[in-house]
Amino acid sequence: MLVEYNPLLPEHQLDPYPTYDRLRTHDPVHFSEIFRAWVVSRHADVSALLRDPRFGSDRHNSDLIHASPLPPVREDLQPLADALKRNLLFSDPPDHTRVRALVAKAFTPAKVDGHRGRIQSLVDEAFARADVDGGFDFVRDLADPMPVMVVAELLGLPPSQHRQFKVWSEEIGALLDPFVPHAAIDPAQASARDMFRFFQEVFADRRRRPRDDLIGTLVDAESRGEIRDELELFATCALLLGAGHQTTTNLLGNAVHALLQYPDQRARLATHPDLMATAIEEFLRYESPVQVTARIANADYSLHGKTMARGDFVIVLLGSANRDPAEFVDADRLDVGRRINRHLAFSTGVHACVGALLARLEAETTISTLLRRFPRVSPASEWSDWKPMVISRGLNSLPLRLHGAPR
Repeated sequence: MLVEYNPLLPEHQLDPYPTYDRLRTHDPVHFSEIFRAWVVSRHADVSALLRDPRFGSDRHNSDLIHASPLPPVREDLQPLADALKRNLLFSDPPDHTRVRALVAKAFTPAKVDGHRGRIQSLVDEAFARADVDGGFDFVRDLADPMPVMVVAELLGLPPSQHRQFKVWSEEIGALLDPFVPHAAIDPAQASARDMFRFFQEVFADRRRRPRDDLIGTLVDAESRGEIRDELELFATCALLLGAGHQTTTNLLGNAVHALLQYPDQRARLATHPDLMATAIEEFLRYESPVQVTARIANADYSLHGKTMARGDFVIVLLGSANRDPAEFVDADRLDVGRRINRHLAFSTGVHACVGALLARLEAETTISTLLRRFPRVSPASEWSDWKPMVISRGLNSLPLRLHGAPR
């Protein structure tokens, strides 16, 4: 059977799971002529590959990236673009180990739990506004603004500027995609320039007036030589600000959307809130907020009779692995009580998501509050407004009817 992986097709972006099923069944180590890259789709293979030191994330080691006709970057912004492409997400040990150790200090269980009260207040405020206004778009009114405010405060930035941070993050994100569309390059470069100027002022302020926040920690590390320079400092903060809210926004929207598709599971979770921890893991598995990651083969690697050569680009389908029936019973069904759930939504190995605990806390707080206040919540539209994305999966909007909302 001929199988093609083309995530740019509109039908794939609306529903990628039929393609994933065909790949797992007929061509689990697929070579994409479209992308000139390998595509790995089965859970066991994805899990092993992500943990294998023969695969890295530094895209400067990829033959595909070197050969790709990427849009030109303005000469004056080339150092900035290079720094962004060597951030924590796209670096390997020892650089990755050095920077991750500094960032991880802000995401310990105790540090994350310290944000619980603030997250709860932001969620409560959003639902209180819905009570007054009489309408509620879950993505627009809560899932989109809340995570960026939380990560901004964690970094030490003013949450009042969350809308600007969101615009910058989304436009700069285009620079991190190896298949960046030409139309996205100019706004991405403008946002990178403006965001860098903003952070330069923040860094200068922290040097004059040290503060106990993540930016303060990183600026202090730069002074000790643990952060290479201001460009690496900026790339780290830009990644945390962008990835720290976009993934959580998708998680929240996808989770509520899934509950609306499965009213029996919504009622079950509303009646048994003790299932919330397993439910969060199931939301991550069922509709993974990050569908695709990538690795570079740093050595020849054989899998299912095919050989990935050193320098080959490998597309790793997290979303497919998380629907693999060889790993998950009744994989295409939501089960908020699923006990055995070795999903890969946060990746695994050295590049496992450093902010996973914070994302889980935001999801737990948000969904618990929603079901406690509005246990009979229902969709206000039958149409699912999915973003036209390849790497991630999330909704543009999710209008809700909040039955029983107090007035």
